[in-house]
Amino acid sequence: MKLGELKPNEGATHSKKRVGRGHGSGLGRNAGRGDKGYHSRSGSKHRPWFEGGQMPLHRRVPKRGFSNYLFKKEFQLVNVSDLENLDVDAIDANVLKENGLVKYAMRPIKVLGDGELTKKLDVTANAFSASAKEKIEKAGGSTTEQ
Repeated sequence: MKLGELKPNEGATHSKKRVGRGHGSGLGRNAGRGDKGYHSRSGSKHRPWFEGGQMPLHRRVPKRGFSNYLFKKEFQLVNVSDLENLDVDAIDANVLKENGLVKYAMRPIKVLGDGELTKKLDVTANAFSASAKEKIEKAGGSTTEQ
């Protein structure tokens, strides 16, 4: 048996309806679309969210809670252990971006206190966790919030 000789089992497939091709096609008169109604006419589409004019689910279900998406601040997170590996004394958003620790230099950055720090560093960021601030200052460095 070769790949070119493979074919589906008997009765597993049937030929495609060729709609609107006259009486000889076996789908004459209404072309297999039935009589009248939305789907018998051109331009009818069945979209998955359409419920036949019934009030859609997303409008029937009650809305609950509160979303603060308008004023929400999303920080890019950097750990103290990541700062340990950098070969610079002063760290800011541009340095972090160049070293691939954050994706965007213009978005807010928060330094978290995971890991250990042995070098003296001057770190500038938008926010610091209490443990990160403590570890940086304990190593002799300084923290500046923008």
